[in-house]
Amino acid sequence: MNQPTTTDNNRLADLSRLKTITTVVYVLQAVTLLPPFVITYVIAVMLNYIKRDDVRGTWLDSHFRWQIRTFWFSLPWFVLGALTYVFIVGWVIIAVTYLWLIYRILKGGLNLYDGKPMYATAASPPV
Repeated sequence: MNQPTTTDNNRLADLSRLKTITTVVYVLQAVTLLPPFVITYVIAVMLNYIKRDDVRGTWLDSHFRWQIRTFWFSLPWFVLGALTYVFIVGWVIIAVTYLWLIYRILKGGLNLYDGKPMYATAASPPV
C-alpha cells in the first residue's frame, strides 16, 4: 500500500490549520451579531486578507472569497441602515442585512463542516 509521504502529511496538517483559521473567521463574523462586538467583523476580514495567499488553490479559497464578499456586500447596507435609522426604513435595512449575514455565516459554516467548497467550481477537499 502507498504510505503517505512527509510532504502529504505536511500538506494535510497545513490544510487542517487553515480550516481552523477559516472556522475562526466564521465565529468572529457570528460574534459581530452582538452589538458590542462589531470590531470582530473587521478583525475577521483582516484575517482573511492576511491568510488569503495560504489558501489559494485549495478548497478553502472559496470560503475565504465567501467571507470577504460577505463583509464587503454587507458593509454598505449596514452604513445605509445606520444613516437612515432615524426613519423606519433604516430599521428594515439593518434587520434584512442581519438576516442575510446570519444566512451567509450558517451556509459557509455548514459547508466548511461538511468539507465542501462554497462554489461548485472550487477545488474539492482531499478524501
